[in-house]
Amino acid sequence: MLSSWNFSPINTTDNHMDEIMRLALMKKDAEENQNECKLPPFRKITQSDMPLIWKYLKEEKGRTTDFSYAGVLMWVDYFNYEFSIYEDTLFIKGVVESDLSKPAFSLPVGRLSLRESVGILKDYCKANSLSLEFSAVPEYALEEMKGLGPVMVEELSDWGDYLYDANMLASLQGKKMSKKRNHVHQFLAQNPEWKAEMMTPANAHDAMAFMDIFDMEGDSTEMARAERELSRKMITSLEGGDPCLKGMILYASGKVCAYTIGDVKGDTLFIHVEKATRNVAGSYEMINHLFAKEMTALHPEIKYINREDDAGDIGLRMAKESYHPVEILKKYNILF
Repeated sequence: MLSSWNFSPINTTDNHMDEIMRLALMKKDAEENQNECKLPPFRKITQSDMPLIWKYLKEEKGRTTDFSYAGVLMWVDYFNYEFSIYEDTLFIKGVVESDLSKPAFSLPVGRLSLRESVGILKDYCKANSLSLEFSAVPEYALEEMKGLGPVMVEELSDWGDYLYDANMLASLQGKKMSKKRNHVHQFLAQNPEWKAEMMTPANAHDAMAFMDIFDMEGDSTEMARAERELSRKMITSLEGGDPCLKGMILYASGKVCAYTIGDVKGDTLFIHVEKATRNVAGSYEMINHLFAKEMTALHPEIKYINREDDAGDIGLRMAKESYHPVEILKKYNILF
């Protein structure tokens, strides 16, 4: 029996060749873009990279925490920080602080002009099919950035850093500080056997042990839990002898009731970690006051203290405002 199905094969040769040509052109374009990109590959920032990175960070002229030593080291994993150095200029790649799903860059720091650095990052983003966005750009760079033709500029309203007069926090003098003085006096009255020590590799384990207590008292939000783990990371770095990190531990009745960790850049002391137990009244005010007093004595050049942002937390905002900041350091996301 003969089949009535009249089969005529379709010639796919032309379609197949078109697809091959399209893929070849895409590969050629990608290779050309890579050739145009001058920037060496980015790589994850590690503790051993920090001396090199610090060389550039300390030359940056602003006072925002994003360009402080521990402001980078502490948040490497959370913001996925990577770096590349080209023409004696530091480029840091991470994510948008207000949207962790979007890649972003920090303000480049080094020999190249901002115009040159932005041009290099435009080539990099073109070669890697990325949008060029900068996050946490300090306000002093805003006008120059605007002159380069961005398509979007927005303030990071919940991420502005609280900047304080260092002498005011160290001395607690004046009417504005009367409530803080009262809390310190309460601590002193209730804890006559208190003591404070600078944190060193020899006693850092006390702060680490205290974190187990603080975990039970701390907030359960994802950000709070992440920040506590990053605080442990800073204790570990200080315990390992990191020379840029400075800390203090406060004891009451022989037990840790508070500790803090910061660093110094130029005329500013940055406070990255400050933890205290709620069971010892005045412990927060006491560690704040003592560390400011000790650090300004050790570093007379300190004029300001940066106590970082409030991340939109109302309670934290009220606490930071109660110390009467002299300025809120604004930051911006900028998209090209």
